[in-house]
Amino acid sequence: MGINIVLVEPEIPQNTGNVARTCAAIGASLHLVRPLGFSTEDRYLKRAGLDYWDKLDIYYYDSFDELRKKYEDHTFFFASTKAAKVYTQVKYTDGCFIVFGKESAGLPEDLLRKNLEWCVRIPMRDIIRSLNLSNSVAIVAYEAMRQQGFKGLETRGKFACLEKE
Repeated sequence: MGINIVLVEPEIPQNTGNVARTCAAIGASLHLVRPLGFSTEDRYLKRAGLDYWDKLDIYYYDSFDELRKKYEDHTFFFASTKAAKVYTQVKYTDGCFIVFGKESAGLPEDLLRKNLEWCVRIPMRDIIRSLNLSNSVAIVAYEAMRQQGFKGLETRGKFACLEKE
């Protein structure tokens, strides 16, 4: 089953392409909530995702409510710089959804207020507004995968044969 990454109204094609590549690498499904700030035919989107588009499951929704209703029995986490909990302080379960907002504004405050106990943040210095969206997704997604023992992922490097036994 794995984890699910949700981008709500992403604006920058290169970020979404990078997120798609991360999802392909870890076997996560990618859920995009419209409106998108770019065309799915955008060359920067395709270039950032390289040739991995056929290696991931990607779904589109017209609203976050549509996605939430479809998966109402699943756990949702909401990434925000405003959250009290650090992303490492929660338990990511198989099939969970990790939701990220658009680059310019993050997730809507009313959504965050309704889900305070499920909000997580990445620690950073207070002089920094936020990290790049694709970097944030990678940080949290790999923590979720680590907690699940990197299930389904190759955990030994290509040069494992060079390691001493």
